[in-house]
Amino acid sequence: MNANSKPHPFARKGRGAPTNATPLRFNMNERLADGDWLDDREMLDGTATKLRTEVIAEFPKSIINFNTSPDIPFDRSINAYRGCEHGCVYCYARPTHAYHDLSPGLDFETKLFAKPNAAELLRQTFAKPTYKAATLAIGTNTDPYQPIEKHNRITRQILEIMLETQHPVGITTKSDRVLDDIDILAKLAANQLTSVTMSVTSLESATSRSLEPRAPSAIKRLNAVRQLSEAGIYTHVNIAPVIPAITDHEIEAIVVAAAAHGAQSVSIIPIRLPHEVAPLFEEWLDHHFPDRKHKVMSIIMQMRGGKRNDPDFHTRMKGQGPWAELLRNRTEIAARKAGLREAKFGLRTDLFRRPTVKGSQLELF
Repeated sequence: MNANSKPHPFARKGRGAPTNATPLRFNMNERLADGDWLDDREMLDGTATKLRTEVIAEFPKSIINFNTSPDIPFDRSINAYRGCEHGCVYCYARPTHAYHDLSPGLDFETKLFAKPNAAELLRQTFAKPTYKAATLAIGTNTDPYQPIEKHNRITRQILEIMLETQHPVGITTKSDRVLDDIDILAKLAANQLTSVTMSVTSLESATSRSLEPRAPSAIKRLNAVRQLSEAGIYTHVNIAPVIPAITDHEIEAIVVAAAAHGAQSVSIIPIRLPHEVAPLFEEWLDHHFPDRKHKVMSIIMQMRGGKRNDPDFHTRMKGQGPWAELLRNRTEIAARKAGLREAKFGLRTDLFRRPTVKGSQLELF
């Protein structure tokens, strides 16, 4: 929060979204403050009540999400959780909570879903005769190493299946909790079966605390990069999202820090504001950076074809126009100076061995 910031009446310490009052596209109506008893309950002695994290067990019938997107380097992913306690206000996955009639605002970071049967579903999928191995991405929607992983260990169970079947897996996280599984990851890496992408948004602690209030600090993430790299695991740092006029001045410093901590490569993604994320982010700007809100949103719209968000393939992940090109050029120059090479994950698929499942014919052999 800078000197010109102004308090938000319902902002919770340690939470990213100021409110749940965001326009929703499905069944849940927006609830605006109207002075009733619900609003009074929100406030105690002039401050907002503390929200506790709720975790709901979810038992899906399938676990792998397949895609045909031409601008991402994988065609399948898996998510152990829905929602994310890290509370990153910019998270492009927030709108998925609307499918559950929950708000992409505070609900997304306090009402979480865990999938206890994820590993077993994965085993059943891998056992199908028609399944063909390709890199499986973990952490593309919500973080596989958010705080609730400490107790649920669903991500570790998934990685155990990966190791058993020698299946390639790419991990994206912004948590040093990934080190809890470094034993499995090192074994996978020995056969060129895994890589880890660590997301680093800002090296400035005050900025990080407001943007991603429950995510580990940048130094913890970078120290995790060092330990992963020393264990022989291909480690990439993604500077994401880059927020113009707030974090873009840190690109070069983050690249230097990534190289110093053993990262093999770096990349950037300009901020994306799909659906309900846009009003939440603007509300966050009103609270933390009211003096530069207009400038921030103006540059974002210049990178997004005059809109707050560009959902089109090929441009949604990298932006367009002079500002986006400038960010890319700065990153490439900084990476060359730091001695970082172009990202090449190149995981193997030829080692995959189909697992046996209870009741299958393979159990006879």
